[in-house]
Amino acid sequence: MSWFKEIEFAQPGFFWLLLIVPFMVAWYIWKQQKLHGTLSVPTLKGFNIHRKGLIPRLRHAGIVLRSLAIIALIVALARPQSSLSWQNTTTEGIDIIIASDISGSMLAEDFKPNRLEAGKNIAIDFIKNRPDDRIGLVIFSGESFTQCPLTIDHDVLINLYHDIKNGMIEDGTAIGMGLATAVNRLRGSEAKSKVVILLTDGVNNAGSIPPITAAEIAKQFGIRVYTVGIGTQGYAPYPVPSPYGGVVYQRMEVQIDEPTLTKIAAITGGKYFRATNNDALTRIYKQIDQLEKAKIDVTQYRKKTEMFLPFAVIALCLLLIEFLLNNTLFKGAIT
Repeated sequence: MSWFKEIEFAQPGFFWLLLIVPFMVAWYIWKQQKLHGTLSVPTLKGFNIHRKGLIPRLRHAGIVLRSLAIIALIVALARPQSSLSWQNTTTEGIDIIIASDISGSMLAEDFKPNRLEAGKNIAIDFIKNRPDDRIGLVIFSGESFTQCPLTIDHDVLINLYHDIKNGMIEDGTAIGMGLATAVNRLRGSEAKSKVVILLTDGVNNAGSIPPITAAEIAKQFGIRVYTVGIGTQGYAPYPVPSPYGGVVYQRMEVQIDEPTLTKIAAITGGKYFRATNNDALTRIYKQIDQLEKAKIDVTQYRKKTEMFLPFAVIALCLLLIEFLLNNTLFKGAIT
């Protein structure tokens, strides 16, 4: 049967108990031989036993039923599980695209260990706290692309998030392109609530789509944009490779286009936040976490479905049949 190929056992060590079955059968055979023994008589006329009836033929049914019951019970203890089960559900959630700046300035270390890594770690915690949402990831620098489309499989999303790093695409800060790519991923969504979380630490200086134009497009599709300016006030330490080996730090001025980010949020019905350190960014994500939720239909993959109950029921039924036979049909019978 093809379905049996998909069965896995959570506790396969219990199969060692199957060694009990041959020992039990051997003990039963030895006991039967000892009870019957051997008897020599000159004639068999005094033992006119009718051995062609049903009861003598079924005299070993008890040990068979008991062995099968023990086997079924051991299989149940090994916890068989189905590894292939799809389930359609309706759950509470929203569709979210995180659009993250990965430009060179994100390597500044006013966040620990730097802006890019801090943003990744805090966003991953945010993802873990919203298991019912479909979430995707867009990254941008001098251009933009989708790192992960909308998905309910957050393990895949988190793995892809871990993989992002500066240098994956041409350097620059294409805020408009990053937002436009995120909007493109959400425009086909049927969720009633669609959100973009846009993180950047700079000023739009690349790309063919102005940020305000991208915001207007988002508004047309009913997408709210929450913008986050990431960077301390004033200057930030920025690592630069030393010609003598190692790294030296330069003071880099923090330039965030707050008026544009504020306008993007206002156009789309979102909100602008400024994160100056790790704790502030964590608080911002917690605020965004309080977003309203709408019902969405998702298909969830259930990796494990317990299947021990049928085997336990079979074991119980076999033992019950043995008990009934021993106390009715076989009661007082010569075996």
